[in-house]
Amino acid sequence: MRPTSSATARNVAAFAALRIAIGILFLIFGQYKVFGTAFTLGGGFQGWINRFITDGAAYPFMVPVLQRFVLPHGTAIAFLVAYGEFAIGLALCLGILTRVASICGLIYMLTLLLSSNYPGVHVAAWQYFGASLDHLVFALCFAAFVAGDPDQALSVSAYLRRRGGADRQSE
Repeated sequence: MRPTSSATARNVAAFAALRIAIGILFLIFGQYKVFGTAFTLGGGFQGWINRFITDGAAYPFMVPVLQRFVLPHGTAIAFLVAYGEFAIGLALCLGILTRVASICGLIYMLTLLLSSNYPGVHVAAWQYFGASLDHLVFALCFAAFVAGDPDQALSVSAYLRRRGGADRQSE
């Protein structure tokens, strides 16, 4: 059974609204990091990483990565995180390079999940999912954006496609 055109239009609009909402959240997450210095130059990023390690929030296999790679390159990675979050948010809001931004967002969310959502050794399997909800939900949205076509509506890309088609028709 094929969806009706009104159902398809609602799905496209809902997907675009989800894309934009997540984009706004990432703009919020990124803007204070980009336009302030506490996270990038003031040790904020390193503070979070140290907290993940000392609180036992990082999966055990991630601890050496955080200690031996992330912390020694903390300032550079802090800038990557700050500008990455901001760029993902901007791309999703505008509907430009949404697949690329979503791949980056998916990798970022999975990295955060493994770095900060470890529930412990002797917990029930469901607690792994419960502990990771804050990053897992975003990861699933990014995976849907990668698999789907989230910039069909309310996007610069859709506008440029329509405009390009209109220009060709007028020739």
